[in-house]
Amino acid sequence: MQTYNYAGREVSSYGRYDTVIVGGGTAGSSAGISCARGGNSTLIIEKGLYLGGAAVGALVTPMMESFVPHDENFHLIEKRLISYGVPTRSKQMSEYVWSTPESKSRALEELYLESGGEILYDATVVDCIVDRNRIIAVIVLTSGGFVAVEAEQFVDASGDAWLSRLSGVPVDHGDDQGNDQMSSLRFEMGGIDVEKYRDYCLSIDDHFSPLVEGPFWESAMVAGKSFKLESLFRKGVEDGVLKERDLVYYQCFSIPGQPGCMSFNCPHLAELKDNTDPKMRSVEVTEAHRMIDRLVRFLKRYMPGFEDSYLIRSASALGVRESYRIKGKYTLTENDYIGRARFDDAVARADWYIDVHSATDGLVHMDKFNKGEYYEIPYRCLVNDYVLNLMTIGRCISTTFLVQASIRIQPTLIDLGDAAGRACVVALEEKVDLADYRPSKKLQVD
Repeated sequence: MQTYNYAGREVSSYGRYDTVIVGGGTAGSSAGISCARGGNSTLIIEKGLYLGGAAVGALVTPMMESFVPHDENFHLIEKRLISYGVPTRSKQMSEYVWSTPESKSRALEELYLESGGEILYDATVVDCIVDRNRIIAVIVLTSGGFVAVEAEQFVDASGDAWLSRLSGVPVDHGDDQGNDQMSSLRFEMGGIDVEKYRDYCLSIDDHFSPLVEGPFWESAMVAGKSFKLESLFRKGVEDGVLKERDLVYYQCFSIPGQPGCMSFNCPHLAELKDNTDPKMRSVEVTEAHRMIDRLVRFLKRYMPGFEDSYLIRSASALGVRESYRIKGKYTLTENDYIGRARFDDAVARADWYIDVHSATDGLVHMDKFNKGEYYEIPYRCLVNDYVLNLMTIGRCISTTFLVQASIRIQPTLIDLGDAAGRACVVALEEKVDLADYRPSKKLQVD
């Protein structure tokens, strides 16, 4: 058995695989499904106890609307959700795909395992061994201690470009002032009279949501943006129930198949301007817990429909919209977005607008596309000039700060992961390193 010397310890090999994927979030799970389905021996290393990443741990339940043709995995995931009895779509917002955290996790795990993949849960990559610009193995901390996992190919789907940074790939983060997008700590509540809540919003001429009938309801308030609910939130501040920072962003959605329950895309942590600072992350998470307590008390006391409501749970993971971005062979820019760019090595299409939750400028939406318009994401954004057998996927691909705010939604990342997994299969068949591989037509979206 191969062993490695790491930090003065002899570390045994856990196993050798064709492809190792670090991180089992939306992109990583999709890559794993395609990679294993294509015949590669595939291992996903996941620090949590579930697949799905932010969609599960951070309670990001809706997949935002996307009008582009999607690849196979997107449809397989929705089909599996429907088989569980999840009402994935509504008439008024038919391009959104809804789920619960539990159903999303179950769907991804089942699809991946059925494809022949293997998972190493409760395991954290702490280092990697690089030799002549190739990753030979990753060092993983498990409940049994350190192990080494070897592979021909590695895919970084960590959400923080963790393996890319460990192996020496340069990265950027933040806007031109170094500020990251705001993070959120979501929560869920039950016992809500959703119809009473909707009736109240409509009675004050709040037409933010098109969901005027049916089981789904969505509501929002952003301070200083002329939202109808702001006066009620201001009353909460005046009475000392809320603080000013609690009004930065408020949004909630119905949870499919769970009457009387809603998921809250807040509070926003406006003071967490550097998502890469571990101390500030921890400080702001503790503040987020207090913010959730205040919001729950406010809603029960002031908001019609919430009189008998209660907190179900807070998210087990921070909702990080943006942290690190690799410097790849190509960087996708605002000009590519505005010009609806096309590429010979395109692996996915994207049409979500530039959706920035700015720590300094508030909510910024830029240049929304018309239905049918899109730009393409080239394979070169996934690979780099520094590590030959590494691919980076998810929100950390090579883009500018603004374009990252467009590519980060789940439908785009599912398609990106799908294509990445298929690229791993073909590159291995052709005995080409991921950095040198050039996609053929069969990897592009039909």
